[in-house]
Amino acid sequence: MKISIVIPVINEAGQIRLAISRAWASGADQVVVVDGGSSDQTPAIAAAENCLLIESRPGRATQLNRGAAESSGDVFVFLHADNWLATDACNQIRSALEDRQIHFGAFRQKIEGEDRIYRWIETGNELRVKWQGLIYGDQALFIRSEMFERAGGFPEIELMEDFAISQRLCKLGRPVVLAGPTFVNARRWKDTGPVRQTLRNWCLSFAYRLGASPVWLAARYRRHDQ
Repeated sequence: MKISIVIPVINEAGQIRLAISRAWASGADQVVVVDGGSSDQTPAIAAAENCLLIESRPGRATQLNRGAAESSGDVFVFLHADNWLATDACNQIRSALEDRQIHFGAFRQKIEGEDRIYRWIETGNELRVKWQGLIYGDQALFIRSEMFERAGGFPEIELMEDFAISQRLCKLGRPVVLAGPTFVNARRWKDTGPVRQTLRNWCLSFAYRLGASPVWLAARYRRHDQ
């Protein structure tokens, strides 16, 4: 079972080399980096590393779909540049997908930070996947390539593409949550404050459920490099 890890990036010069090496260390058969028009040295750094580098129009959903289209794996893992997987993560996926009834899933998280609130966030995110079937981008969605195609890929919207594809996938099956973990850089929580950032995420999610435009939501979501 061949596994391709797809990493969408924009202005991640400080992270990309480590992101690629960690992706390989998790047991991947292919690492695909999809650059969305970086203005820093991200493409040059990635090109010098052992990966398939693809240029794309900006937009995380667009980049993810572009990466999947160029990947050769039987399974895709979609991973943020500031997240990384345990060294046996791909073997965990291979073992889980020996059950032909399982088609997609995510990992438990380990957020970088010792404060107790991060453990609460991790638990809440795991329960959201188990109870609602909603996998967010920092939980490393993995999916069989045929199921990804059946779901139509990521809806190419400005924000909440992870929420949207989860809704599609829940109509086709239920996700599994593996031990992982997915290690998560706490930079956004630390910049904004863990409580404030979590409340902001909840508000965006709730607004999307109520029908708010992804364009409107994206205007209220600060990108990591801005």
